[in-house]
Amino acid sequence: MLELFESLRDFTETGGIVLLFIGGLIFTMWLLILERIIYVNSGHRQFKKHVIATWQARTDRASWNAEQIRQAMVSRVSLKLKYSLPIIQALVALCPLLGLMGTVTGMIQVFDVMALSGGGNARSMAAGVSKATIPTMAGMVGALSGVFASTWLTRTAKTERTHLEDALIMQRQG
Repeated sequence: MLELFESLRDFTETGGIVLLFIGGLIFTMWLLILERIIYVNSGHRQFKKHVIATWQARTDRASWNAEQIRQAMVSRVSLKLKYSLPIIQALVALCPLLGLMGTVTGMIQVFDVMALSGGGNARSMAAGVSKATIPTMAGMVGALSGVFASTWLTRTAKTERTHLEDALIMQRQG
């Protein structure tokens, strides 16, 4: 276990302080993603059953008022499904930007070494180059994983809304 922490510390030192921010951002993003996945697989199903049962228990399912109530029910379910999706999407967009900030800080370190050594000492520039590339890689990996999860959650929310609209059938007047 101690070796794991030492490896993590070494990796963080190699990537610079920006890597800690990227790690915190990715951790937060995945906590929100996992919360949404758990909700979709458990809480949403119960809420959907409750909404359908409430609609089926109504005697008036044909009037204009009933249509408005139906739309309100669908909207409530849709809002619950999409609860933290904008935050997740913002965190996904922020990952590569923080990676770019790591690139800039790493390149500043490279230029500082070049200014102090007066030339192209490759060994002394290596630390700056790693501080420039590792945060970029971490930001892109976080963004890619978040894009896939965010897309799945968005598609699932849209599909579930459509299924609920189909389940809440309006009766014909006449």
